[in-house]
Amino acid sequence: MSVFVLVVLGFVQGVCEFLPISSSGHLVLLSRLFGIEDSLFLSILLHVATLLAVIVVMRKEIFYLIRHPFSKESISLMLATISTCVVAIVFMPFITSSFEGAVLPIFFLLSAVILFITGRKGNQKGDISYKRAIIVGLAQGFAIFPGLSRSGTTIFAGMVSGAGREESSKFSFLISLPIIVGSLLMEIYKIIVRGEVVSGNPLGICLSFLVAFLVGVVGIKFMFKISNNATFKYFSIYLIVIAIISAILLW
Repeated sequence: MSVFVLVVLGFVQGVCEFLPISSSGHLVLLSRLFGIEDSLFLSILLHVATLLAVIVVMRKEIFYLIRHPFSKESISLMLATISTCVVAIVFMPFITSSFEGAVLPIFFLLSAVILFITGRKGNQKGDISYKRAIIVGLAQGFAIFPGLSRSGTTIFAGMVSGAGREESSKFSFLISLPIIVGSLLMEIYKIIVRGEVVSGNPLGICLSFLVAFLVGVVGIKFMFKISNNATFKYFSIYLIVIAIISAILLW
């Protein structure tokens, strides 16, 4: 891949991983449009970049969880992660086939509906209880399908179950950490099994990593800001447009 394509992929990963527009959906669409071959090594690097972005922005919350492994917050994170894994395991055959792109427009539209409802919902003051953590974790499991926004779906699940907007947003990003780490481990395992040779443009790969990290940091901070102001309608409109475009191109 050229330096330009690598930088574009890094930008898309950084933007879409945290904004409610589905990073997996956009990467699947780009892969189909430009014939980009799947590179596990590049996927790992971009995941590491967005993982570092979460760690940098939410370092205080993460250090608290490390220092208090049996706190309510830590247990809620564990419950949400287990719930996500259960959904992912049960629906894995469907999730795998969905990455072919046929259902992408449908899930883009579903994300648009979710964001519209989220934006219309009032800002309550509930925290993340154990029950709400499980609900959010289940929602994150279904958001593995490309086109379903992980951040949008989990914030929606938190608010619908009674949690506040700010609490839902913070928890949404915290529960992304175990999932990103899990994805990294799976991709590393695939590289070992496949015996894939790590190759590529060194400059392009480094730039892609840097762009994904920097854009990811900005994306997280921007999401915190807009989630408090409930301005999701523009993302909803965008997803409707991208759903129409993807339907024309993929169907």
